[in-house]
Amino acid sequence: MAFETTASITTWGRQTFGPVDDLGRLINRAAEEFTELRAAFDSGDRDEMICEAADVVILLHRLVGEQGRDLAAAIDAKMQINRSRQWRTTGDGVGAHIKPETE
Repeated sequence: MAFETTASITTWGRQTFGPVDDLGRLINRAAEEFTELRAAFDSGDRDEMICEAADVVILLHRLVGEQGRDLAAAIDAKMQINRSRQWRTTGDGVGAHIKPETE
């Protein structure tokens, strides 16, 4: 079984939809898919929620791929930053990083 990559998803997007002339369109489309993700969550349809989450990630792969970058590599780099930060938890499974006074 082949696994998709930023490159394969970007190529598919170009072949299917043509070249991206405005990256903002990919962001807007991802926002639309995120709204669909929220609706699937709110309705309790977990299978649809997973499909909509995948649509969001596909669009993010395309956005990053159009910049000649790889989303997995960007995530790895960002996780390295996240792992070095101090975090404030909210007790509900999420939180925010504590910003140093220099930020």
